[in-house]
Amino acid sequence: MRNFDKIKRVVVKVGTNVLSQADGINENMIAKLATEIAAMHKSGKQVILVTSGAIGMGRKALGITKPAKEVKLRQALASVGQSILMHHYQKAFHEHGLNVGQILLTSSIMNTRKYYVNLKNSVEMLLSMGVVPIVNENDSISIEEIDLAFGDNDKLSALMASKSDAELLIVLTDVDGLYDSNPRKNASATLLRTVHEITDEIELMAAGAGSDVGTGGMKTKLAAIKIAARGGCKVILANGNEKEVISRIMAGEEIGTLFMPYRKLSNRKRWILNCKPSGQIQIDSGAARAVASGKSLLAVGITGVQGNFKAGDVVSVGEVAKGIVDFAIGEINTMLSSGGDNHHKKAIVHADNIVVL
Repeated sequence: MRNFDKIKRVVVKVGTNVLSQADGINENMIAKLATEIAAMHKSGKQVILVTSGAIGMGRKALGITKPAKEVKLRQALASVGQSILMHHYQKAFHEHGLNVGQILLTSSIMNTRKYYVNLKNSVEMLLSMGVVPIVNENDSISIEEIDLAFGDNDKLSALMASKSDAELLIVLTDVDGLYDSNPRKNASATLLRTVHEITDEIELMAAGAGSDVGTGGMKTKLAAIKIAARGGCKVILANGNEKEVISRIMAGEEIGTLFMPYRKLSNRKRWILNCKPSGQIQIDSGAARAVASGKSLLAVGITGVQGNFKAGDVVSVGEVAKGIVDFAIGEINTMLSSGGDNHHKKAIVHADNIVVL
């Protein structure tokens, strides 16, 4: 039996494949989710819900039966469907005396420290007021072409779990968990009950791809689980179509796959780790060893720079780390071209702002 009795904060992520039915979004599933989350709430847990479904709800409202693949169409459907989706959630949670708060995000919010901190403060306030935050990607403006999209809500849920210091992330999908091979192709595939570390071998087991409705396959789920695990968060990957799945998970029943957390980084270092870098600093082998051992990156170890970053941005440091750079790219180029001991000894990325990969 698993024991989650002492856990206080949980993020629940429900995917499109769980919420969908032939004609759009399954409103009965929304009601079931609200009932189970309300039960968690009454037991003293704080719950953040990360949901998909806006595009599916828009398809249903507009009578579109074919998969929505065109960017402009997906944006329009999300715009129509988001308010309908929230209406159903608000109605379902109201039945249990709970209020909900909508949070729509783009990746740029997570990549900008000021916005990231403000988001954390907003979530904390909602939870302190007994409100259930309902988080979704802002699909009406989030597209990969303009670098605003998360790519899938698996990553979004992991970032929310990491950012909010959640102790447990429950990812509800349309499979029973992580198997040692693809269960849809291999009838003898074995479900892994506990994964202590996502190794190369575990990643090779990831199989399957997104459906015509959702965007996240097993590979993206494992990438997201790594994010949550680095935040000290346990992750359960389970089938959302199981009866009373959340309640049974919280009661300790061995449903799905449990992924154990890694060492927990500070919130600031988690932000650095998960932030998309604005550029790259190439370094020599000596600097790579120094950075990997916990030392600052000095100018003398830099062999080149790429990107368009300014002081305070997150950059890749060779292949070994990410960090907050103390100088703009133009200033670093000036240092490299002018030489001299004074420049060579300057810390370009301080050890306190480096996360080793």
